Amino acid sequence: MTPGRFGDSRRRRIGLLGGSFNPAHDGHRHVARMALRALRLDEVWLLVSPGNPLKPAKGMAPLAERLASARRIADGRRIVATDIERRFGTRFTADTLALLRRRFPRARFAFVVGADNLVQLPRWRRWRGIARHVALAVLPRPGWTRQALAGRAAHVLRRHRRPPGGLLMESFAPHAAWCLVPARENAASATAIRQARAGVATGERRGP
Repeated sequence: MTPGRFGDSRRRRIGLLGGSFNPAHDGHRHVARMALRALRLDEVWLLVSPGNPLKPAKGMAPLAERLASARRIADGRRIVATDIERRFGTRFTADTLALLRRRFPRARFAFVVGADNLVQLPRWRRWRGIARHVALAVLPRPGWTRQALAGRAAHVLRRHRRPPGGLLMESFAPHAAWCLVPARENAASATAIRQARAGVATGERRGP
């Protein structure tokens, strides 16, 4: 299914995995599947960003191309790729999440991020509001997990940490919960994929 343009009132447990998906890859699929299982979700939505304010525009593929790559790793049923941020006209995650909560009032959302994004979270606009109103599920990332758990966001939110199975079980008043999802790390990287493609395009070879 595709998230309805104007929302609906169904009761669902939905994971939100945002990103540039430049391109989408097996690491994104791995994160979506782990979140589905560990958080007991009904669906995971791949929120393909029209443009990440923290990433340079140079080297960013067109939205249609990135959305198509996300749809290739989705199944269209429990893992769904969407450009709902483009349709909302939102640029910042806090605005997107606020609109989703209003348009899908009976859904329980979990915002799914890699450990690298937990490190960067204090740089996001209204990040404390994001963490207050939407449950946060953190997936391990190679080279980032320990840093994330010792970082500013984890320190500020330490009282609200819960086990994954209980992430969406509690009321969010006065503060949403967060968790670290126990999962193997996946080293797939969109940057590495782009670099490999660039090497093929220019005829470069690596190794003997």
